[in-house]
Amino acid sequence: MARIHDISQPIGARTAVYPGDPPYRLAWALSRERGDPANVAEIAIGVHIGTHVDGPRHLLDGAAPIGERPLEPYLGLAHVVDAVGRHVLGPELLDGLDLGRAPRVLFRTRARVDATSFPRGYVAVAPALAERLVAAGVRLLGTDAPSVDAEDAAELTAHRILLEAGVAILENLVLDDVRPGVYTLVALPLKLVEADSSPVRAVLVEGEV
Repeated sequence: MARIHDISQPIGARTAVYPGDPPYRLAWALSRERGDPANVAEIAIGVHIGTHVDGPRHLLDGAAPIGERPLEPYLGLAHVVDAVGRHVLGPELLDGLDLGRAPRVLFRTRARVDATSFPRGYVAVAPALAERLVAAGVRLLGTDAPSVDAEDAAELTAHRILLEAGVAILENLVLDDVRPGVYTLVALPLKLVEADSSPVRAVLVEGEV
């Protein structure tokens, strides 16, 4: 069987969220301890918690909700690129990658991801990299950072370049134990009919499936 790498952050009460985003909350609508026939949990979360995809409606007024996005960008061959030690993700990181064969790129920027702590000063995507990705026909950009733009970015330029061109954005990955190379990515968003974005359970499969 093919080896599967789970590259998703765990979601729970200790999961760190982007500053200002709603925290995770869980309650039990039904509980066997209270005499109900089954346990049924209800949760309240922001759609950008943990590993998630940003849809066009995140920034673009009038754009379709994430549930109407085509699924092809979130399923297929992807390059994992080691960018640990970088201060910014620049276009030179694409040199030597066969983006025609694997039109998705995932960047590892941290040696170890701690989902319970927000990573201040995380590594962001340079606009020049976003523009080169668009020009190369890339379908998806992923990162282990909580955003493709810096925390203090006012214009969210990288987001806009990518979303306006239809490039999918995948954030808060866990690539700690994944070696650079080409894998099959599966990171399907939920079919949310109104929301801008969606949490995902993202995995990488070694080889083609």
